[in-house]
Parts: sequence; C-alpha cells; structure tokens
Amino acid sequence: MFTIWRHPKPIGAASRCIGGRTDLPVDPRKAKRLAHRIRTHARLQGLPREVVTSPLARAASVGHWLKRWGFLWCVDPALAEMDFGRWDGQPWSAISAAEFERWTRDFCGFEFDGGESLNALLLRAAAWQPPCALAVGHGGWINARAWRGDPPTPARWPKPLAYAASRSGDF
Repeated sequence: MFTIWRHPKPIGAASRCIGGRTDLPVDPRKAKRLAHRIRTHARLQGLPREVVTSPLARAASVGHWLKRWGFLWCVDPALAEMDFGRWDGQPWSAISAAEFERWTRDFCGFEFDGGESLNALLLRAAAWQPPCALAVGHGGWINARAWRGDPPTPARWPKPLAYAASRSGDF
C-alpha cells in the first residue's frame, strides 16, 4: 500500500496542455506546505521517512523539502506525467478541433505526434512498483494507475485529483 499526492499547482499552466515535456515550477510555499502534509502523514501512520517523486519540478520540489527535513528522497522517471508530444506546453486554444477529433477517434492509441499514447501511460503506471509508501506525482499518472476495467473512453476518463490531494491504497 502507498499514498501518492498530486503535485502543487504549477506556475504558468493555466489554459495549456501540460505533460511530461513541460517542466513548470511551483510556488515554493505550496511545495513546502505539501511537504509538511506528507511529513505529518508519515509520522501519524508510522511510515519510514522515504519518498519518491517524479523528476518534473512540480513534484520534485516537494521531494527537495522532505530531503531537507531528513527524508530519503529518490526520483523515478516512471512517475512522470504523460508525454503529450507536439501538444505539450501549447495553449489548448492552439490545438485544432481536427487534432482533438484524431485523439478521440483513437483515445488510447493516439501518440500526440511524437508523444506517448494513453495505452503506454496505462502500462507504465500499472507496472510501477512503489519503492516506499509515499510518492508525489501527476494527475494523469494517478488516474492511469487507478484505472480498472475496459479500455477508457473520453467520456469515462476521470477528472484528475485536485492539486496537492492524495490517493491511498493498493491501486
């Protein structure tokens, strides 16, 4: 069993397609606030002071704080957000309706012109073996890890966790 938190809200993400190629910072106070919550959770649950994060700054910034407070921190590229290829970092408004149609026609197989398909993300998230009980990652990855059942469709894909929210369990 492990608990994963979604990173704090990144600076500059509004109205943009943000995935694994776009490395945005977070407000240091928000990273520190989430690190405090994780540290408290570890203490209350009697967990080892160990955390793993995505390499992207919006998650790794929390790991930096925890390391400063004596946690063993490791970075795992398998926790990175989905790679949206050519779309990554672009304003959503700059992506044409025809491109969205291409994606919805092949929701799980579409590779975002050089990026990663949802199928690839689902496999990467399902194969991940938690090295410890605490992690910081991304909304899309957390949804992919939690997905069960038939292949997802655009209508059935869940909304991501709120920023800095957590999900616990064997999922």
